[in-house]
Amino acid sequence: QVQLVESGGGLVRAGGSLRLSCAASGRTFGSAIVAWFRQAPGVEREFVASISWSDIITRYADSVKGRFTISGDSAKKTVYLQMNNLKPEDTAVYRCAVDADPVLRRGYDYWGQGTQVTVSS
Repeated sequence: QVQLVESGGGLVRAGGSLRLSCAASGRTFGSAIVAWFRQAPGVEREFVASISWSDIITRYADSVKGRFTISGDSAKKTVYLQMNNLKPEDTAVYRCAVDADPVLRRGYDYWGQGTQVTVSS
């Protein structure tokens, strides 16, 4: 199985930046999609961004376009989320997830425990 561990969260003032990391261990999925989600208290979980390993296609939620960048390092088996110009509404627990075989059109197979991001005004 695959284990995912997020890191890099913390407290930052509005307009600041953070870089989140999602480190994977175990099996490597060459055609997988890796995504970031976030969830604030009392709010439904939201998709943030994703990246596909095979073609390096990236997708972003409209709310973070132009501010967040997702990238990966295959040698380190790590996916990053660079977050710039952070806003208070970005405050949430951020979790990474893996869809091991996207062609099956199933849900995400593996999830990390999450890392807290807090943006003060």
